[in-house]
Order: sequence, then C-alpha cells, then structure tokens
Amino acid sequence: MLQSALINVMVKAARRAGRSLARDLGEIEHLQVSLKGPADFVSKADKRAEQMLFEDLTKARPGYGFYGEEFGRREGTDKSHTWIVDPLDGTTNFLHGIPQFAISIALQREDTIIAAVIYNPANDELYTAERGKGAFMNDQRLRVAGRRQLHDCVIACGLPHIGRGNFTLALKEMAVLQPKVAGFRRFGAASLDLAQVASGRFDGYWERNLSAWDIAAGILMVREAGGTVSEIDGGDLLTTGNVVCGNEYVHDELTRLLRPLK
Repeated sequence: MLQSALINVMVKAARRAGRSLARDLGEIEHLQVSLKGPADFVSKADKRAEQMLFEDLTKARPGYGFYGEEFGRREGTDKSHTWIVDPLDGTTNFLHGIPQFAISIALQREDTIIAAVIYNPANDELYTAERGKGAFMNDQRLRVAGRRQLHDCVIACGLPHIGRGNFTLALKEMAVLQPKVAGFRRFGAASLDLAQVASGRFDGYWERNLSAWDIAAGILMVREAGGTVSEIDGGDLLTTGNVVCGNEYVHDELTRLLRPLK
C-alpha cells in the first residue's frame, strides 16, 4: 500500500520508539523485584520513548505543537497543528511483561484529527488511518464488525483504579450490560481497544475518564473503518474522555443503555 508522506513520518517515528520499548520489555523480567525497581524503569522507558517521538516528529514537521502524556503540552509556531501522543499506552501491562501495549500518535488540525498511527511493538501490529482515506492494519483495509444483535457482541471496556475515576459507576454499567452481550474484554490499553474495534475483533468499546492521548488516534481509526464514535453523555470527547464506539447499531445501543446510568 502506498502511504502518504505524513503517515510515513508517523510510522517511522512509532517504529523507532517501538524498538526502544521492545528492548526495555526484554529487561523487565531481569529486574530485581522491588517497589521501586521495575516501576522506575518503566517510567524512564516511557519518557525516553516520548522524547524520541518528539524529536522525530518535530524534525519532520517543524513548528507543530506537541501534546504528550509525559511532558505535557509544548507549543509550536504553527498553532493549527498539534501532535497528540501516548508513548506507552498500557503501562501496567508493560510493567508486568504483558505484550498488550502501544505507541499512539494522532495529528490534530484545528479541532479535527486528520492522521493516526497505533503500533504494538510486541506483535508488530501497525494500525494507520488518514482522514477520508480509510484505516489499515499492516496494509490490510479495516472494517468494523457487522453484528447487529447485542447478545452476539464482544465488548471491550475499562475499569478504573479505585480512587481514580468513578469505580462505582463502572461496575453499575457492567452490571447493566453484562446480561445483554456475549462477553466483556478488559485488556488495559485504550488505543488498542479502539484499534481492535476498527479491525472487527471487538464489536464495541466503552470507557470513561480517559485522556486525549489515550483515544485521539483510535477515534480516527474507528471512524475510518466505518464505525461510529462519540462521547457517552453527549459532551466533548477529547475533553471528557468518555468514549463509546462500534458499528452504528452497536454504538447506538451501548449509548442508549449507558447514558441514563450516570
């Protein structure tokens, strides 16, 4: 598949940071088990990956702003373009050596996400999307699943840590949906949950209180795969981080069931 210059820039940056994370993943199991050791190591790996992404993306597109999980917002001279980046989505998985984590890169122009890359270096699955040009995984075109009966659907979800986010609401939502779906999956990396809705592996996904860098790339991925993404309660999605998605039917059914519970 012939990729645009923009996607090539993003893929190159993601792969370089991914090689760094893959090396670090191999070191985790050798670390002394302690309260500080592995967690401190992962924090450094996270920051190192973000710095790599900042350097590569800024070199390729000087002047663009940069908004990342580790270092926050860095203003650019071009106020209309901003990179939104999570250098390591799925930090807890990474810390435990679970190969379910990703680098997530989105480019926002004004208020619109126009390009996205999500890369899992553990299995070399590379998701790309550009506005109006479709979504792909390792060059294969993606389409959301077509199931139209909720009881046949596998739904991805999140569960906040106690004390962070509304844990009680999350349990209430799961209790309402559980009898109506085929099953839940909670994998611990929002960008990959969205990418796997785009690929048709998951039929839908919902989660609350995410950050913009968790979901920006995945939002475009799902939409370019023919899916529907919105804010659960009708607000601004990148502000609240309350995401729900699927094909049009699944999205609408999940929204109908979730919205009254808040």
